[in-house]
Amino acid sequence: MTHQHHSPAPAARGELSLAQKASLTSGAGDFVTQTAGDVPAVSMSDGPHGLRLPKERGDGGQVDLHSAAPATCFPPAVALGSSWDPQLAGRVAAAIAAEARAHGVHVVLGPGINIKRSPLCGRNFEYFSEDPLVTAEVGGAMVRGLQEAGVGAALKHYAANNQETDRMRVSADIDERPLREIYLRAFERIVRRDRPWSVMSAYNAVNGVPLSENHRLLTDILRTEWGFDGVVMSDWGAVRDRVPALRAGLDLQMPGTGGRTDAEVVAAVESGELDAGALDRSVARLALFARRATAADGSGTGEVSYEAHHDLARTAAERCVVLLKNDGELLPLAPDSGTVAVIGELARTPRFQGAGSSQVTPTRLDVPLDCLRETADGADVTFAAGYALPGIDVEGADDLVEEAERLAAGSDTVLLFLGLPAQDESEGFDRDHIDLPVAQVRLLERVVAVNPRVVVVLSNGGVVRTAPWHERVPALVEGWLLGQGGGAALAGVLFGAVNPSGRLAETIPLRLEDSPSHLSFPGEEGYVRYGEGVFVGYRGYDRRRTEVAFPFGHGLSYTTFTYSALTVLPAADGARLDVRVRLANTGQRAGREVVQIYSRGPAGSRVARPERELRGFASVELAPGEEVEVCVSVDRADLAHYSEREAKWRVEGGVHHFEAAASSRDIRLSVPVPLDGDPSGILLTGRHTLAEWLEHPVGGPLLGEAFARGRTDESAGAMADPVMRRFLAGVPLDVIADFPQSSVGPEDVVTLSAKVAAEAAGGEPPTDDHE
Repeated sequence: MTHQHHSPAPAARGELSLAQKASLTSGAGDFVTQTAGDVPAVSMSDGPHGLRLPKERGDGGQVDLHSAAPATCFPPAVALGSSWDPQLAGRVAAAIAAEARAHGVHVVLGPGINIKRSPLCGRNFEYFSEDPLVTAEVGGAMVRGLQEAGVGAALKHYAANNQETDRMRVSADIDERPLREIYLRAFERIVRRDRPWSVMSAYNAVNGVPLSENHRLLTDILRTEWGFDGVVMSDWGAVRDRVPALRAGLDLQMPGTGGRTDAEVVAAVESGELDAGALDRSVARLALFARRATAADGSGTGEVSYEAHHDLARTAAERCVVLLKNDGELLPLAPDSGTVAVIGELARTPRFQGAGSSQVTPTRLDVPLDCLRETADGADVTFAAGYALPGIDVEGADDLVEEAERLAAGSDTVLLFLGLPAQDESEGFDRDHIDLPVAQVRLLERVVAVNPRVVVVLSNGGVVRTAPWHERVPALVEGWLLGQGGGAALAGVLFGAVNPSGRLAETIPLRLEDSPSHLSFPGEEGYVRYGEGVFVGYRGYDRRRTEVAFPFGHGLSYTTFTYSALTVLPAADGARLDVRVRLANTGQRAGREVVQIYSRGPAGSRVARPERELRGFASVELAPGEEVEVCVSVDRADLAHYSEREAKWRVEGGVHHFEAAASSRDIRLSVPVPLDGDPSGILLTGRHTLAEWLEHPVGGPLLGEAFARGRTDESAGAMADPVMRRFLAGVPLDVIADFPQSSVGPEDVVTLSAKVAAEAAGGEPPTDDHE
């Protein structure tokens, strides 16, 4: 069939031609959308932890991953997640929004809220946690902080983008329950509650269907179930076929393709391959998005206090530092603590952010070594590099270890800065291992041999293995990547001006092999099977009773806290439970505690459950001797698991235990709470087992009556025998009905199934002709 193509007629005011509509669904360039009719262009920038203002491409067409202009580099998500402080995350996002407005940026591409499935993921520094609740609370606060300041968020990367290996093509093959409970959960909470203006679809496929063409995820779940009313944009270069992508619910292809794929859309509409209504729906969403994003357009206007933002970056970094170990209270160091040897090139040449599309050019940078010298009032701070970083020339590299060893031996205390070089972790590739560089571990062994008073300070975007060497050092500080204010933050923590209060948002294992995903990461031949199911992170470590170096939620303080009087009271409407616990600061310093509330499911659950799951948390600051009551509200719906059989969320009835804790393995108090379960939505048939019938709230009593009516001595004996009853529990009812001695026959099964269906529908059950 031949189609004639005509030049589109000029559009009337407010009316767009087909070509104009198609053009709106792809970018005009790398970081700006098209304009057509009265639809304005939208300017975007990478910026999960600070603006990466894009440079124009050079003649070679290469993307420059460095920012064109300075912006405040706040702590990346790996650190900010360890703050467990949504309010702080909101303040950081508001500051990023102010800088965005000053540069004419309407939408910031972030936050990234993917789950840390494996410690090997090269992009883990851009993500908050292995837990969807921490991710949703901190990430959602960033969405609110941006959008309340008039700058749109692009929630990413939707969904199951949990590795960089083969990231453009790999299919994440995930069962429905872990998909819902782990990998979609944070997206769902933020979409429903915080209403992001846009969502960025990921490169990968889920269960064989590329995200950019995944109607189930982009339309059925995101829009129909969750009520998302914003724009879905692609990750940069993620669209494989523009026409099925539009049909699936992808509104905006980024970056632009110079009109090539726009022409494909026009041709598809004209041929009838693409319904014009699908294009119109995307155009309507894009027009609303553009007007919303540009409504508070302050392009190039507005004063930004970069000094104030630097102070906020430092304050944020202070809250992100995690004190993992402090034997003998070696920390904090006294200002006049004698001779302090600072060893490690990372103290002088710090890593403060990850590599890839999120790199920021900082407005300034606090160097740990300089800040330590400024903070150490009276202490004699000396320095030795100890090792060289890749790409940095150090004179006399062969003598670095000997110099460091001599310095350590002659000092009262050693601050040993270790961590990952930038080349070890980045967007675009995964790590091969989680070990520190061999040269750094050898340096540590030499230093500890000559001076037992060693504080190790880590700088890393992904988890590093600390075993077995952490047993030989009295103090260990996890500094992550802390942004441009990290140097001052670390100095403040080490010398006691700051009481550390960060908590691990991911488990530190003893070995990589202990990771629940280890045997199925990163997959092969284009597929990765999420074989650990819902047992991701601490859910897997704790369920298997695997020893870990430091558990999820762990973090020490320079003061002590005690918990008492845990109570759980359901709200009047039954929609939530108020968990209350008394918290006291029993030490000598002011400090912040993160009270963590976990729940354990009922005994005898019909589904495989983690040992415990985080249900809520509260960040509480207390003066010495102060005591307060902390209340954490838990939605009853959050206690549900996703039933694959019923295709819905379901709270299981029974005794749930609520726990107040300082980590997933430091449970301070626990109380049992009986809860009624949700009614079953299963419509029973003869293919359901005897056990499933007997457990069903409607089917169980009906079947019991049927057994009683048709009871024979032989069948009664079979049901009374516990071994035989257990043997029959897994047998479908229609198989039992076919046995001559059965109390119910095939016709009874049909009638009973109809009664269960009628009860579920609220109708009258059919007449039972066999009564």
